[in-house]
Amino acid sequence: MNKLLLVGMGGFAGAILRYVLSGIVQNMSHSIAFPYGTLVVNMTGCFLMGICYHLVEIQVGMTAEMRLLLMVGLLGSFTTYSTFSGETLQLLQDQRFLAALMNTGVHIVIGLSAVWLGRLAIITIRG
Repeated sequence: MNKLLLVGMGGFAGAILRYVLSGIVQNMSHSIAFPYGTLVVNMTGCFLMGICYHLVEIQVGMTAEMRLLLMVGLLGSFTTYSTFSGETLQLLQDQRFLAALMNTGVHIVIGLSAVWLGRLAIITIRG
């Protein structure tokens, strides 16, 4: 099956799962002050990514096609935070501590800065 189709199918399912789970959790929390839905989605995605990474490492039932469908498509769409966390853990396991620290710091600092700049750009355009 075409690689793009596998990623797309997983991505479609992951986006829907993210929307549904996040909404359910946020509604159950009765809170508008904290994004519990996003937190649960991200932590669930990290847990599932950990399972997938381990299955790849021990070479049990995780084909290249399944990795594309589950890890890149489904979990990549469900939450990119899980991909970020899995890659950072791999750097730590490879004892590339500086790279892991830089990956974490850059994602946080540049991610927050990019959101701020995006908001600023719209505020500036709207006058």
